[in-house]
Amino acid sequence: MKNPTVVFQKPKSVGVEEREIPQPKGDEVLIRTKRSLISIGTELTILSGEFPPQSYWANYGKYPFIPGYDNIGRVVDVGPDADRSLIGKTVASYSPHAMYVSASQKDVMLVPQGVSEEEASFFTIAEIVMNGVRRSQLSFGESVVIYGAGLLGQFTARICKMAGAMPVIVTDVSDNRLEYLPDNIVKINPLKQNVVSEVERLTKGRMADIVFEVTGNQNLIVEEFKCLRRLGRFVVLSSPRGPTYIDLHDYCNAPSFTIIGAHNMSHPPVETLNNPWSRRRHVEFFFDLLQNRELEVSRLITHRVSYMNAQKLYEQLLKDRTIALGVILLWD
Repeated sequence: MKNPTVVFQKPKSVGVEEREIPQPKGDEVLIRTKRSLISIGTELTILSGEFPPQSYWANYGKYPFIPGYDNIGRVVDVGPDADRSLIGKTVASYSPHAMYVSASQKDVMLVPQGVSEEEASFFTIAEIVMNGVRRSQLSFGESVVIYGAGLLGQFTARICKMAGAMPVIVTDVSDNRLEYLPDNIVKINPLKQNVVSEVERLTKGRMADIVFEVTGNQNLIVEEFKCLRRLGRFVVLSSPRGPTYIDLHDYCNAPSFTIIGAHNMSHPPVETLNNPWSRRRHVEFFFDLLQNRELEVSRLITHRVSYMNAQKLYEQLLKDRTIALGVILLWD
């Protein structure tokens, strides 16, 4: 048997290659993938090849590149040091887009009953956003502006609202993306409205307590500071694709802004009494929200595509990523 695997062979070139099925060693488990979610931001950045040659992106995105880190599947075998009771269980893992993947049992998370494979596939998106909102130190009643209504922006708006922010304002040039937001979120298209004026009106002249950058477009960042009040917090929740040049006097020191990085790797490696919110804890919380129907994500699925059509799908996304939010590869 072979193992169909999505591979970025070079910039703007995608293939599904037959590779060997991994053999679980030590405490590893072998997973037969059922669903995997495409990370439109990260994966398309790497596939495009459009990033500075000496940047983090260049070091991370080396070709051939095997993308993917939102994998849901069933354990079909385990290594000699792994728990055999995991066989047959549905698990989430940070594994790539491939029919068979292996992972250490300590790095997989059980998907509880009542949570579908498709819903569960958003787990990494959820943990990224939950960590970013926690790092923002959002408190009840604060106003929030979110730049970007892609998948991260959609989750950020919902989690901020759940945490008590008011108003929650999302701005994006795509009306299609804005339509996916709940009715209790304020939507602004900057092609039709002046974002700064609208934020000033909606916050009664106070401006936003927190601005979340979720577009990944480094050229927009300076403009986004204009919505922030003095002593406000600016959270970089996206992974910008290039350098941004700002005057730190005008955009940090004088207004005393706090600029907060919120990469997923800023999670604590393990739960502690001072900070229990590890990646695993956030995923567990996300699954609890899904089970209790306090968070609904299935509406965000815009594409369900067989892995066999991955090449055509990625080509479409490279042309226009605004047509997509939740993009799921099917491995049945």
